[in-house]
Amino acid sequence: MVVDSHCHLDFPDFDAERDEVIARANAAGVETMVTISTRVAQFEKIRPIAETYDCVWCSVGTHPHNADQELDITADDLVALAEGHPKVVAIGEAGLDYFYDKAPRDAQAEGFRRHIEAARRTQLPLVIHARDADDDMIAILSEEMDRGFFPAILHCFSSGRDLAMKGVELGLHISFSGILTFKKSEEIRAIAADIPTDRMLVETDSPYLAPMPNRGKRNEPSFVVNTARVLAEVHGVPYEEMAKITTENFYRLFAKVDRSKAAVQGT
Repeated sequence: MVVDSHCHLDFPDFDAERDEVIARANAAGVETMVTISTRVAQFEKIRPIAETYDCVWCSVGTHPHNADQELDITADDLVALAEGHPKVVAIGEAGLDYFYDKAPRDAQAEGFRRHIEAARRTQLPLVIHARDADDDMIAILSEEMDRGFFPAILHCFSSGRDLAMKGVELGLHISFSGILTFKKSEEIRAIAADIPTDRMLVETDSPYLAPMPNRGKRNEPSFVVNTARVLAEVHGVPYEEMAKITTENFYRLFAKVDRSKAAVQGT
């Protein structure tokens, strides 16, 4: 069994066949999925999905693209939402995205620090989005970790080696998506080979970034198996061993998840 640690089941791409998507994931050996928040304002759509399916959990937070739209959301608000529902098992996704720059960078940083505070207070893992912002990401993570430890994941890792190694040094986990399987991702695979096995996770980030051989199609949680297979090849271990490694890492990090609910579809 394997876990999809990051997907977006609330996105319209899945509205017409969410039951079937989750059933296909379970049939492929995906025992647990975490559907990730990108806007706190839409939490009331995410929460019912997690409530409907026993094997689905969720986060609460604001994507950096939307940071300037939710600066009224405080760390207290995030903590209250996270602690107020048993299905909320993570904070985020939040972080820095200088590739698209859809929100002012100061708003992204302010929102990111609020999410860090919430993760520190709840000790729920912070799901970090980082794109083309390695230097500022390293600076903020180092500064904030000095103020007190918080669990976190560099999700959908596509950044440079320095950020990956700093993340490991600070105690973070690194999650790999379908990008790992792309033909031109030699650098990402080389970084993945150097990540300690107890810090690795896999994800889809679906509906985006479908791994080979499904690249170009709508991604879905069942495809996480393909990413785990490539990660196994990178580390020179059988797929079954990598599935076990990443699954155990997930449940250790996402300690609020009730594993007894794994791979059981709710009604």
